[in-house]
Amino acid sequence: MRTISATAAKQNFAELIDTAQREPVRIRRHNRDLAVLISPAEYDRMIEDRWKEFDRVSALLSAQAKASGLTEDTLKEILAER
Repeated sequence: MRTISATAAKQNFAELIDTAQREPVRIRRHNRDLAVLISPAEYDRMIEDRWKEFDRVSALLSAQAKASGLTEDTLKEILAER
């Protein structure tokens, strides 16, 4: 991942955008990370991966709940008590 200063990012914005289409670019100021610029395709991939992981974990938890005997009726009772 390429790293550039915030000042260089401002001065070379068009180049920064072009670079971000090929690889993420870390922007720093005073030795502190400010942002990471990524392409729209990379952003979409990250969002899709997040939802895939959510679905995977949801299915795992659902299977564990069913294996433990949790039914929809039991869940409704538990939620109604709150």
